[in-house]
Amino acid sequence: MVAVPERCGRSGPINLREACGLLEMPWPQAGRPAVPHESAARHVAGSALYIDDMPEPAGTLHIALGLSSEAHADITGLDLEAVRQAAGVVAVFTADDIPGVNDISATHSHDEPLLAQGRVSYHGQPVFAVAATSRLAARRAVAKARISYAALPAIIDIAAAQPGGVMVCAPMVLQRGDPAPGLAAATMRLGGEMRCGGQEHFYLEGQIALALPGEADEIIIHSSTQHPSEVQAMVAAVLGVARHAVIVEVRRMGGAFGGKETQGNLFASIAALVARATGRPAKIRPDRDDDFIITGKRHDFLLSYDAAFTEDGRIEAVAMQLAARCGFSADLSGPVTDRALFHADNAYFYPAVRLTSQPLRTNTPSNTAFRGFGGPQGMLAAERLMEEIAYATGQDPLDVRKANLYAPGRNVTPYHQTVSDLNGLALVEQLEASSDYRARRAAIRAFNAKSPVIRHGIALTPVKFGISFTATAFNQAGALVHIYTDGSVQVNHGGTEMGQGLHSKIIEVVARTLQVPQEAIRISATNTGKVPNTSATAASSGADLNGKAAEAAALTLKTRLIDFACRHYHLKPEQVRFTREGVVLGTSVLSFARLAQAAYGARVQLSATGFYATPDIHWDRASGKGQPFYYFAWGAAVSEVAIDTLTGEYRLLRVDILHDVGQSLHEAVDRGQIEGGFIQGMGWLTTEELVFDAKGRLATHAPSTYKIPACRDTPPDFRVALAQGLAHGAATIYGSKAVGEPPLMLAISVLHALGDAVASVADYRSCPRLDAPATPERVLAAVRRLKDSGLGP
Repeated sequence: MVAVPERCGRSGPINLREACGLLEMPWPQAGRPAVPHESAARHVAGSALYIDDMPEPAGTLHIALGLSSEAHADITGLDLEAVRQAAGVVAVFTADDIPGVNDISATHSHDEPLLAQGRVSYHGQPVFAVAATSRLAARRAVAKARISYAALPAIIDIAAAQPGGVMVCAPMVLQRGDPAPGLAAATMRLGGEMRCGGQEHFYLEGQIALALPGEADEIIIHSSTQHPSEVQAMVAAVLGVARHAVIVEVRRMGGAFGGKETQGNLFASIAALVARATGRPAKIRPDRDDDFIITGKRHDFLLSYDAAFTEDGRIEAVAMQLAARCGFSADLSGPVTDRALFHADNAYFYPAVRLTSQPLRTNTPSNTAFRGFGGPQGMLAAERLMEEIAYATGQDPLDVRKANLYAPGRNVTPYHQTVSDLNGLALVEQLEASSDYRARRAAIRAFNAKSPVIRHGIALTPVKFGISFTATAFNQAGALVHIYTDGSVQVNHGGTEMGQGLHSKIIEVVARTLQVPQEAIRISATNTGKVPNTSATAASSGADLNGKAAEAAALTLKTRLIDFACRHYHLKPEQVRFTREGVVLGTSVLSFARLAQAAYGARVQLSATGFYATPDIHWDRASGKGQPFYYFAWGAAVSEVAIDTLTGEYRLLRVDILHDVGQSLHEAVDRGQIEGGFIQGMGWLTTEELVFDAKGRLATHAPSTYKIPACRDTPPDFRVALAQGLAHGAATIYGSKAVGEPPLMLAISVLHALGDAVASVADYRSCPRLDAPATPERVLAAVRRLKDSGLGP
């Protein structure tokens, strides 16, 4: 394992932080915190409260949704009389009962009604809601509805959507130079297509909301959401009230992965609608099958590519089209398909390039954010291209990848941003050596030559992931910090905790800033009444944004305490130093609590807000030019697999990861994110297959048919190291780097290791062209195809 330095570095000019003496004292816990994840003990003990654990107020109503049984149809009859008469039913709601607007579209596209009205656009779309005295009563009542339909033509998949080309939003084009002449004049050229599937979020805690009516038009919503401010906005619009009447609170989520960035709007709005109409608390927790059926997934894509390259495998020109199944509404499909284009280069330089998106409308659930947010699909296109070129030129795919990595003089992206932190080659070469890639590859070739059934494969793939919201306005955050007179500190910030350790990192930031023990700090539930207008906890930016905001608030308080100490104790600023042993005041030391008490007695304000906006970013979508990312996170992985050529079954044998997290704020959390992200990415690319039938019904809507990775899918040899000494051109919080999304794409190495094993049956003479997910059935089909090609020994 690579050691993490005991003291985080700094970047940029010293200003308030230096003036406050923030960097005077060593902080050996940085990167190696003295305490675990802030909720770890409660998680293990089962005492960490989630919404369904909260005691239900007296009179709470339970809600169930009536869902469409057609993928695309006009509603010709809606008979709910039997539903209203069912036991335990208190109220039934349709679109006509919404006092505000019947719209919960996240991007103001006005194409996503809360409840369908007149027409349904996908199988499983909510048509009505039932509020009853128990969850079981509500679910039983829903089944009594009689809905008649006039069926309309339904478009289910990309193949059916492409001819008409109806899109949920405007497509985007990224272009630098003109690839057409290079493609036309190419001495070596290839093209092809790759399909990659979607992915169910499969959060452990399903969608849930609890609405509590207050006086007048006020309402409090407990929502399992990554975006409390958006839920606030949606609820206010549905109820027809101002946002100041709606408070949304999030203590924690049991997983989210992007599936609670917009998808929670529906459930919170329905709960609020019922609570407002009845004056009683209202709660909705859909069955897991309904959760699967109603909510959107990761977008599946059809990736088309055309490339010109030299005999040594260096790319000269590239054209790609990335088509996505977006579902019935826009949701976040525009930004997702945009980010897919942003990452269709991965870590590689394209001298002349044109990339186009095709966000297609289909009669399926509206696909949405998922960890990586389109980036993984774009990277798959880049890595398939590297693999194709390697087989066409007879080279090790790693050599082709290294030849095309961003490098000095070859470091401008298709969106015209210069890559200043050129870490790709150094990181790849370090992992190549530490994993013993060359020797293992040679040994695998020798093994395969003698093994008639079991074949091994190996692949090394890099990751370059841009960090920032591409919607520039979202790159801001606020925080509120209180110091109490006993020396304890409470922090509230705009980020949400979904198990990823954000609160633990914020505690670390404030503890370092004020030089107090982490145990003295508590993070309160995220609340729109405390920190307003928050951005979603997404885009791997939670710690970057909220950490900086919390630091700013803590620094304001520290400055006030220093100013007070100078006045009260007749000292100069440089004589006041905050240390872990207490506050040094000249030649004496006072505890932090005593200083807080004294400051309070002198009427010094011990509460402060903090704000941060990411600098140096800008983006013009119309021109396809700008600097959308503040910096890039880098990583690389080597995966080794074994496949059974008779069945297509396989095992992941060993994984070596080298990932760049900068100066880690919390090494245990970062390692957990790397390992978990990799396994989730592996699931997307191997076992997790979403299947819709010809009528648009989701066939894989439960764990019995949808297979996420289990414990035995984890490689028995799993080596994770944190990279050190790489360039970092951004002034992030204590030199750290985002770690939420980038590790997921390290799992692309698993897909290409499977491809390497498959290719062995044809003596590595043909690209295996594995689509994702590479289920055993697809692996077996690829093996048979290559065996039948006659290229094998």
